[in-house]
Amino acid sequence: MKPFLIAVLAATVGASLAGPVMAQIVVIDRTRRVVVAPPRPTPPPVVYEVRKVDVNVTVRDQIATVQLSQVFKNVSGRALEAQLLFPMPTDAAISQLTLLVDGGEFTGRILKKEEARRIYEEIVRRRRDPALLEYMGHGLFQTSVFPVPPGAERTVQIRYTQLLKQDAGLTSLLLPIGTNRHAHHPIGTLNVNVQIESATPLRSVYSPTHEVSVKRSGEHRANCRLTLNQVHSPDDLRLLFGAGEESVGGNLISYWPKDEEVDNGYFVLLVSPGIEPVNAEPVPRSLVFILDRSGSMTGEKIKQARDALKFLVRQLRPRDTFNIVAYDSVVESFRPELQRADETGIEAALGFVDGLFAGGSTNIDSALQTGLGMLKSRDVPSYVLFMTDGLATVGEKNEMHIAANAKTANRVGARMFNFGVGYDVNSRLLDRLSRGNRGQSVFVRPKEDIEASVSNLYNRIGRPMLTDVSVKFEFDEVRDEATPPPISRSYPKELTDLFYGEQLVLVGRYRKPGRAKVTVSGLLNGKRQVFSIPVTFSEPSKDESHSFAEKLWATRRVGELIDELDLHGHNQELVNELVALSIQHGIITPYTSFLADERTELAASGNRDRAAAAVRRGLGSTGGRGGFGQRELKQRLQVAATASAPKPSAGVAREVADLAKNAPAGGKAVLFLEEDGTQRVAASIRQLGRKTFFRRGGQWKDSTVTSTQQSKALRIQQFSKEYFDLAAEHGGTLAKYLVFSEPVVLNLAGRTYQIDPPQE
Repeated sequence: MKPFLIAVLAATVGASLAGPVMAQIVVIDRTRRVVVAPPRPTPPPVVYEVRKVDVNVTVRDQIATVQLSQVFKNVSGRALEAQLLFPMPTDAAISQLTLLVDGGEFTGRILKKEEARRIYEEIVRRRRDPALLEYMGHGLFQTSVFPVPPGAERTVQIRYTQLLKQDAGLTSLLLPIGTNRHAHHPIGTLNVNVQIESATPLRSVYSPTHEVSVKRSGEHRANCRLTLNQVHSPDDLRLLFGAGEESVGGNLISYWPKDEEVDNGYFVLLVSPGIEPVNAEPVPRSLVFILDRSGSMTGEKIKQARDALKFLVRQLRPRDTFNIVAYDSVVESFRPELQRADETGIEAALGFVDGLFAGGSTNIDSALQTGLGMLKSRDVPSYVLFMTDGLATVGEKNEMHIAANAKTANRVGARMFNFGVGYDVNSRLLDRLSRGNRGQSVFVRPKEDIEASVSNLYNRIGRPMLTDVSVKFEFDEVRDEATPPPISRSYPKELTDLFYGEQLVLVGRYRKPGRAKVTVSGLLNGKRQVFSIPVTFSEPSKDESHSFAEKLWATRRVGELIDELDLHGHNQELVNELVALSIQHGIITPYTSFLADERTELAASGNRDRAAAAVRRGLGSTGGRGGFGQRELKQRLQVAATASAPKPSAGVAREVADLAKNAPAGGKAVLFLEEDGTQRVAASIRQLGRKTFFRRGGQWKDSTVTSTQQSKALRIQQFSKEYFDLAAEHGGTLAKYLVFSEPVVLNLAGRTYQIDPPQE
């Protein structure tokens, strides 16, 4: 009996920012029959389900102790003979590796990379499945065979320790949990739990790949959690963390693509104050809460709004001052001026909130001017939380005038956070208000919990450490005044305050490598504080381990382009750039959704006109589901902290799952939003690493390949010696781009290749 390959668990633990460290658990069923004459019935396929995957990691300084546990079930009608393969990268300092199956320890042997390559090639050739190519160049831990009867479950565990490397002051932990390349069903539940302990106070804790929940328990500990349900091929999880004695820590990650035509690099700057010291005196604040109580808020909305407002009032601290403004056609204030947040004031405010009921029209302009006019002092940080569910129907109705009036009334530089509730809200007005007042808009969909959205934001911004924050870059090499500045297009454009327990994620481009100093300054209790961070901007990168910096910059740049077009009107140059970024990075917007059509030529000049028309049509809508969805998308892009794809909505989740299960290997399908706010899946577009591939004319094409390059491409047949030599030459760094099962044309390390399927 000869083996089928079934990948049960692929999991990778990385130690270096310079290159990934990978490991995979693969189950091999040793049953493959060759059909000969006379024909025999084809045996039913060996099918299994991954019920649960648990990854538990403890990191103490640079030592990681990892346990990977998986429960899988043989759901076929035949016995499955399973073997485990665990790729061992050559640069990994792994020790104490133990394999357990249902609690019993199994032995195995470690193969050097030359022998491991032979096994990888054998599996890929036999299954006609190139997904294992990324492990070329790695060593291998191989176990003996163990049986899995029909209907039986097995629990497989791997335990080991690993020395994590450091770079640029950051320690890297890579857990590629994209574990389902060969599976027939999605993973039921995938849990990741990472406990970090550091002898030096922790500062930055950041994942560029996932929205990980980070909870800190003291200066030296952090717990990071991620839970995914019914997931096909999740992105690899990466955690970066830095430590230091400074009260504000900072780390810079830079990436310069090794392409001949690229003349700039990309960076991600992390700035974090850690958690608030136990004995720290809270910074006094002034807060004004402005609540829409018009007739459209009747029912569950006003009840949730009251609960959200009471939550905010209860979070006030004794040194804070506050007020509440409620409005319909008329404007009513809790008190004529700001009140102390003492016990008496809070109790009275809660009673005022209980007496708010919905009815009447919507006088937004007067409400904003009333609330902003109460803020008198620049000596304390000031915040306005504005909540509305509709359009202005009384008083000033022009959104540009309302925004201009609010900016004029905001004499103290207060931050404005706006909550748009439901599809009827003027979403563009909220964006004008947040853009003009250094804040942020949050959009709450119908039937979503208003209180949860308000409390989530407030918990993030509740404890400012520095206000009026600025960041300055100074390079060691003196710059000629005639040359452009070394840093360009950094986002966010307007920096928010720096809050305890949060971190600033600043992205941008740089024009030349070298050493520099980053100066972070801000006000602490009215006094200017300055923090200096030495950094190094890298030269052209040897690998793609930092390529997420480019993708994250492109994500925020797309959000900025949409915002400019939304608030300032049509600009064809911005539209052209939007189209170019959509093609290069696979960030498909409602205005470039036509790129998902396989009949669209990527280089067609008419694409810019189509996008311009879509921008005028889509952004011309201020309300409704379409207008709401487009501003929500824009906001998400502008504040993105990761380059990960959006989660599929319920309407497309099944389509995404079916595509992942049935489509040929090679990347992840792209999700995008239509103009009407509906989420779609673009099966003809795939994202893989830093590349985007479009399916055109029956083949997949790297978005960077020109017609001239394609005409001169070196043709290689899949599964040939040349094919495996190419994969082995680049190891897992670039070989991941060769995993397509269909024809693919791509640029790879300065050359253009066309990979053709094997001749049958």
